[in-house]
Amino acid sequence: MKLIFDDPTFSYETLRTLSYAPYGGADVGEVLNTTYGIEESNFDSWYAQWHQLADRVMKRAVDFEKASQIVSASENYLKASNYYRAAEFFLHGNPDDPRMMATWGQSRRTFQQGMKLSGKNFEIVQIPFEDTAMPGYFYKIDDQPRSTMLVHGGYDSTGEELYFQVAIDALKHGYNVLTFEGPGQGAMIREQHLGFRPDWETVVSAAVDYLETRSDVLADQIVLMGISFGGLLAPRAAAYEHRLAGVVADDGVFSFSFADAFAARGHEVTDTKVVAAKLRTLMMHSTNLRWVIENGLFTFNANSIEELFKKTQDYTLNGVADKIECPVLVGEAANDGFFKGQPAMLYQALKSDKTLLKFDSEDGAEEHCQMGALNYYNQRVFEWVDSILK
Repeated sequence: MKLIFDDPTFSYETLRTLSYAPYGGADVGEVLNTTYGIEESNFDSWYAQWHQLADRVMKRAVDFEKASQIVSASENYLKASNYYRAAEFFLHGNPDDPRMMATWGQSRRTFQQGMKLSGKNFEIVQIPFEDTAMPGYFYKIDDQPRSTMLVHGGYDSTGEELYFQVAIDALKHGYNVLTFEGPGQGAMIREQHLGFRPDWETVVSAAVDYLETRSDVLADQIVLMGISFGGLLAPRAAAYEHRLAGVVADDGVFSFSFADAFAARGHEVTDTKVVAAKLRTLMMHSTNLRWVIENGLFTFNANSIEELFKKTQDYTLNGVADKIECPVLVGEAANDGFFKGQPAMLYQALKSDKTLLKFDSEDGAEEHCQMGALNYYNQRVFEWVDSILK
């Protein structure tokens, strides 16, 4: 699905930002006017235009708040949060760039202020994890014990973004929601400098432990949902954490090994130094490849492309997926530009009750993680969740 840009990465990230409009995370005119001013494939231009919009919308929120227009203030703070998230997206090539932390911090602050003013049942929580804590948000309908969605993102999402992507629809369908950021994500990588780790079950188990302390959660009806790269991390966790009632892989991922990805494109990796040199050349001509490598170095705490290849080699569900005991929903997007073919690989490896849910262009849901058709995607997901929790 091409949107505004010829560059497929810029097109997709525009679609992603716009996809939150039905949930109060964007306005169509603001997004279109902003993207028309962005220079194709230019990361600095992307940052400047989105940041300018975010600042303008945040100022609007502040002015509304001063005028005691609380609903309008909340709505604009929440939109600003999404726009700041978009602005920060391509800055990870230089983690010392002061714009990165400042812009991400603004995304988090505006989100929290918007939610506080919204009047919704919302808590900022800290989930004990080893010798630290993971940040999360707990959303609930009321104080009654309810089935709960446990949701984390993947390679690049933030806890704030998950509110628009999943939480709003989950609440409508009668579920509590705990969203959180694990190592490699959000505040965990930016503030604590903790990168991704393959034993994701330790991460999810800590979140389940936390949910079991809450009187508003039915502990035997917790369904885990992992988005994008989380479509590998969540099934990995479910293979060893058996308190889960179900798991959703959006979309399904079987391997996140960079060497496997290279091999799948017809290039066997025999010398990572040679591969790294080739990639550095290709990065100068490919927005997507540049972003994938730069974000990988950042989120995996890797000092080189060679080290990144080594650190990702353990991210596979080979010999793991068959250990999952709970029902699994595997999403598959027909035009997934990142993990095409991998949902079927995960589905075939599963031995538990399983469902493969395919999405295509007929419903406008063919892009990675069904961006552009989130409402329909969530309708299908919660239809499945309802069925396994009966």
